[in-house]
Formats: sequence, C-alpha cells, structure tokens
Amino acid sequence: MRAFLLLGLGYFFIGELVVFSTVYKVQAERVSNGIAVFSGLDKITGITTRFEVSLGEVYQYGALQVTPRACYTSSKDEPTRTTGFVEVNEIMLDKKVRRIFTGWMFADSPGLNAVEHPIYDVWLKDCKQNS
Repeated sequence: MRAFLLLGLGYFFIGELVVFSTVYKVQAERVSNGIAVFSGLDKITGITTRFEVSLGEVYQYGALQVTPRACYTSSKDEPTRTTGFVEVNEIMLDKKVRRIFTGWMFADSPGLNAVEHPIYDVWLKDCKQNS
C-alpha cells in the first residue's frame, strides 16, 4: 500500500512538471529593441509630437527629460505587445532636476502608467530595432 501511494505521488509530480514546462513554453518571447518611440502632448498648445530615443539616451521634450532603459516587443508570431522601462525627469525653473516617473509603460494601455505632469503627457507608442 505504501509503495503504491509513493508511486502515485511520483506520477503526480511528473504530471506537474509536464504542465509547468508546457506553461513556460507557451509564454510569448519578447524581442529586445534599441529604440523607443514616444508621443508627447503639450497640453497648452495641443500639439502632439512623435519622437524616437535610443536606449540610455536622454531626450528633452519641453521641460521633461525622457530616458528609455528597456524596450520590448512580442515576437512576430504573437499578438503585438510593446513594453518599455522609462525614466522621466522634470527640469524645474531653478534648474534643479526632479524625477517624476520611473517604471514600465505599455503601448497598448497608455493611461495605465502615465507620466503625470500639468503641461505634458508622454506615452510609449512602439519599439524598433537600430538601423
């Protein structure tokens, strides 16, 4: 009886391993990209600007400094999913720099992790490879 119980537990754990390995294979692979594509809105003028920034580079948009640290897209055989890790600083009137955003942005949900600023909105649009 004891051997039968142990054998049953062994089959259970093997089954769990098969299920977990299948789950991990099902997850979409992400592609690392070297350029993040953003849109910015100046709320005063109503002008929207599209800009591209290489990872690690700083782009100044108005009083904001936008620095992408990572930018990923899903593989071509998966539904489109674009994510980026971004830092945004504000240059104050006294020339001091204040971090106003650090985190992940999702192109398919721009309002989820948005930069909160009274004059500017910035959101991730896409990622692309270096030319």
